[in-house]
Amino acid sequence: MNEEIGAKKTTIININHSGINNMDKLYIENKIKSLSKEDLEKLQYVADILKSGGIVAFPTETVYGLGANGLDEKAVEKIFKAKGRPSDNPLILHVASLNQMQDLVLEIPQNVEKLIDRFWPGPLTLVMKKGPKVPDIITGGLDTVAIRMPAHPIALKLIEMSGLVLAAPSANISGKPSPTRGEHVVRDLDNKVDAIIMAGECNIGLESTVLDMTGGIPTILRPGGISKSELEKVLDRVDLDKGLIDSTNIKPKSPGMKYTHYAPEATVYIVRGKNFVDNIKNLSKKYEKKGKNVGILCFDDTYNNYDNPVVKSLGARNKLEEAAFNLFNILREFDDLNVDIVLSEAVEEVGMGQAIMNRLIKAAGNRIIEGE
Repeated sequence: MNEEIGAKKTTIININHSGINNMDKLYIENKIKSLSKEDLEKLQYVADILKSGGIVAFPTETVYGLGANGLDEKAVEKIFKAKGRPSDNPLILHVASLNQMQDLVLEIPQNVEKLIDRFWPGPLTLVMKKGPKVPDIITGGLDTVAIRMPAHPIALKLIEMSGLVLAAPSANISGKPSPTRGEHVVRDLDNKVDAIIMAGECNIGLESTVLDMTGGIPTILRPGGISKSELEKVLDRVDLDKGLIDSTNIKPKSPGMKYTHYAPEATVYIVRGKNFVDNIKNLSKKYEKKGKNVGILCFDDTYNNYDNPVVKSLGARNKLEEAAFNLFNILREFDDLNVDIVLSEAVEEVGMGQAIMNRLIKAAGNRIIEGE
């Protein structure tokens, strides 16, 4: 490891802590307890980087995050610089205990307490009125702050050892597919951050659900690892931000959702409708005649319908958690294969399908082809 904290050369830290396959609180606690002395020494080194104002990438259950002291403006500025992230795109603060959250918000509503009891630690980000200690750089100038408690033993232990609240967007170049593997982070951010913790794959593969708790009706600003139907088992009613339903004509309430995200180098089109397979095949021939290298993004049930050189399946259409897990990695694979055009099948926007389609639509820049 580098001797000088904050050196330009990125320190790569491998922690072999695989098998993180559920979010049960007792399971996570046992995983934390199973961290070896060597693992703890590595995490202490990274915690010291954070305490010195550095930035580090670390795994969570959703995607890899790029963390810095969330209450240190200079440290947070390094996140925006490393990612090339717009300054009006708010950051999520990550905590390891409820005590850390007390000074970050004006109050914790009763509904929030119910959600925390049910879903934390886990892929749910809660938006509340911010407290005076939260710097404006975190919130993009808004009077609200987004907070979550990650369900990953390494993330939780790192936050605990640093004693900090960590600002941590996804650890990728802004606009590119979020990183679900350590090697994705290295590809995007090597020599741009102080350290990268390599610890296998993230077990969800899509970012957290962002739920605004500041209005009369809890509203999903970003669909993610917790579905609307799951939230409605705890709350009487949950709405979707209108900008998610019609992002072409209505500005999403969450500032970060107005930018193109998750996009590979290729131009992505989503094709939906009754005859979507035939439409994709016809479009593929059209682009191939123009000399374009076309990739197909589909599901297992239609995989054999395509004879393109590059066809990638997200998995079984009736197992959308698998599709969510695979999505960002496959989008990055298209880059490795020098694909010019990606023609993607759509998925029904129910449950996890809502989050998958949200990411696909953002990756496509709203390029949707409606067929018969």
